[in-house]
Amino acid sequence: MYSVDGIAYADNQDNPIIVVSVRALEDYNLWIRFSNGETKVFDFTPLLEKGVFNALKNKKVFEDVYVDYGVPVWCNGEIDIAPEHLYHQGVSV
Repeated sequence: MYSVDGIAYADNQDNPIIVVSVRALEDYNLWIRFSNGETKVFDFTPLLEKGVFNALKNKKVFEDVYVDYGVPVWCNGEIDIAPEHLYHQGVSV
């Protein structure tokens, strides 16, 4: 835990996990390389029915994923997902 300007954060400030590269795979999976050098695959299927992620059911939209400031994003940054979630829920490859 650390604090910045009186706001407490639960993560470790020294080694934030960020995404350095992302690629859409078949069946709504993402291949992700993280700042610590690890590579994982994340199955996005369970999230496709939830809120804003519903737009990613369109495969062309899903395939247009890119990294912006260490975060995977779609639709010009209107949709994103936390790198920490991808890291903790992804499967190492």
